[in-house]
Amino acid sequence: MAFANSADGARIYYEAHGTDGTPAVLFVHGSGGHHAAWWQQVPELSAKYTVITLDLRGFGRSDSGMDEFDSRAFPDDIQAVLAASGVEKAVLVGQSIGAAAALKAALRDPSKAAGVVLAHSLGGIADEELAALVRADRAEAEKLPVLDRLLTARFREQDPAKTFLFRQMGTFNTAKMADLRNLNADGPGVQQVVDSGIPICFLAGERDAVLSADTVRAAAKRVTGSVLELVPDAPHSMYWEAPGLFNAALGRFLDRIYGAKQ
Repeated sequence: MAFANSADGARIYYEAHGTDGTPAVLFVHGSGGHHAAWWQQVPELSAKYTVITLDLRGFGRSDSGMDEFDSRAFPDDIQAVLAASGVEKAVLVGQSIGAAAALKAALRDPSKAAGVVLAHSLGGIADEELAALVRADRAEAEKLPVLDRLLTARFREQDPAKTFLFRQMGTFNTAKMADLRNLNADGPGVQQVVDSGIPICFLAGERDAVLSADTVRAAAKRVTGSVLELVPDAPHSMYWEAPGLFNAALGRFLDRIYGAKQ
């Protein structure tokens, strides 16, 4: 448990789990989460990897002393944690809005990024065709109550305790979606992502009510050389609702990057 200082002096909370010297994986949470959102990933992965979790500014234990939070500063938070943690390189795993921050951080310094996993997100890639698909998906999602977009009705009925905890996670955050500015600003172009040489994985569920499977397939096709992990019967918050499926898909990508014998 420690704090890193971001470029503008913001204190960013992070944790590192596992054994020093093992390949690193850094998780970036979504809008309702913070470092503890990854409680079902850390125990499994830390046996094999150095696992780093963080709180973006406005979330969890990181600095929250402002009324609005400019998401253009989130990549700075990630870079600060990478520098403070001492890892040479990491696979950056971003969930939902955290994916855009992870991709931007990786593109700023590709030497620190062993790969990027865009979980249930296109990572803010600037592309007219993809943007139109995302807008159409969002229009459909907004017809549903927020919780219906994130967790399936079956899960909420069968596991009310984890559903309650999921809803409580956001109460630890100062920043809410309405406070986040420039979420879709300054996204990289498709060619910039491809030319970076950073391995990219699109990880999503076929039952994602926020981002459709067809949209994810289109993005993976556009980003030449990317890996597509489209998991059957999995929702938007797969990491929470179906952690076994999420961890297995992520593990396959990590094996590609670091080798299955690690």
